[in-house]
Parts: sequence; C-alpha cells; structure tokens
Amino acid sequence: MNSLPILPTISTSFIVLSAITVAIGWWQIKQRKIESHKKTMFIAAIFAVIFFIIYASRTLFIGNTSFGGPDDIKKYYTIFLIFHITLATTGAGFGIVSILTGYKNKLAIHRKLGPLTSFIWFFTAITGVAVYLLLYVFYQGGQTTSLIKAILGL
Repeated sequence: MNSLPILPTISTSFIVLSAITVAIGWWQIKQRKIESHKKTMFIAAIFAVIFFIIYASRTLFIGNTSFGGPDDIKKYYTIFLIFHITLATTGAGFGIVSILTGYKNKLAIHRKLGPLTSFIWFFTAITGVAVYLLLYVFYQGGQTTSLIKAILGL
C-alpha cells in the first residue's frame, strides 16, 4: 500500500478543521456566545488561510495532480472538480465579506450572509475531501506538473 502524499493530506486536514470550527462558531452564535463566536470564526479563517497557503504553494512549485482513475469517469470527476472550485472560490469571497461585516458590526448584512457562507463552506469542505479521496485514496493520482513548469513550457 502506498502512503498518502503529505502536503495534500495536511492541506485537506486544514480545510476540514476550518469546517469544524465554522460549525462550532455557528452553534456558539445560536447560543448567543458572541465573543466565543468571533474567536472561533477567526480560528476557522486562519485554518482556511493555512489551507490556501499550502495549496497555492504546492500548486505553484510542485503542481496539481491529474485524475488517475478510469477514463470513463474522468469527465464526471472534472465536472465535480469544477463544481468544487466554484464553491471554494465563492465560499472564500463570502467568507472574507462575512468576517469583515462581523468585525465592523454591520450585523444586518452579517446575519444574512453568515449562514449562507457557512453552508457554502460546508459543501466546499465536503467536496474538497471527496476530491482528495478520488485523487489519492480511491485511485492512484496521475501526473503532477507545477504551474511554473506549465507556464514556462518545461
């Protein structure tokens, strides 16, 4: 049995930690524990930023791994990956706005945006774990090419 790749495993763990802390923060605000909620959501954001730093660095310097599973499901994987990337990008944008509106006490906007952001973030984490499982656990990953090499044609 091959071992799991360290950086994707670590980065996926951070996005899971982010989703768990968002769930805790959601529970805290329902309990009207506002200060705890702020701290927890800040930690969730830190976990998401750590994920992004690892992911972006790996993409830039090492590369992304192509799907190594059967060709007959590759198109479904690609559609799923596009869905995940769209969710992640949307969730990150909503997350930034949610954090800013919360810290600036623009609570009317924050109260409307926060639950939607959390919902998107949960689906981002779930689909991110699914992408990880498809790339590294269920199937052996395909070729990896760094963004720098791809751009330079190396």
